[in-house]
Amino acid sequence: QVQLVESGGGLVQAGGSLRLSCAASGDTFSSYGFSRYAMAWFRQAPGKEREFVAGISWNSGIGFTEYAGSVKGRFTISRDNAKKMVYLQMNSLKPEDTAAYYCAAKSGSRSSYSWEYKAWGQGTQVTVSS
Repeated sequence: QVQLVESGGGLVQAGGSLRLSCAASGDTFSSYGFSRYAMAWFRQAPGKEREFVAGISWNSGIGFTEYAGSVKGRFTISRDNAKKMVYLQMNSLKPEDTAAYYCAAKSGSRSSYSWEYKAWGQGTQVTVSS
């Protein structure tokens, strides 16, 4: 069993910053090892499909990251395997970043395809005002 809980969303003005957190728990993470899971952030705006934002995998003590083009250079994904936490630092926020942000986990390699992720959080809302 896997549980993901996001936090850190809110209302911010354009140009501002937010840091999202995702806490992972459950027997699967404990027995298999959290570091073996690829983690990602997706987002979904009203009337739009869920889209990949950023992903991070872990191998030989190194985190490997991937970003959507729309957030590259502004967002940073990171993880703390000891705490079973994943973070998304969002800087220079734009109104088009407004969406519900979801944390997701999958075993194996990193992916930008939502259907490959089997565990999802409930989401946290980010609203950027102009």
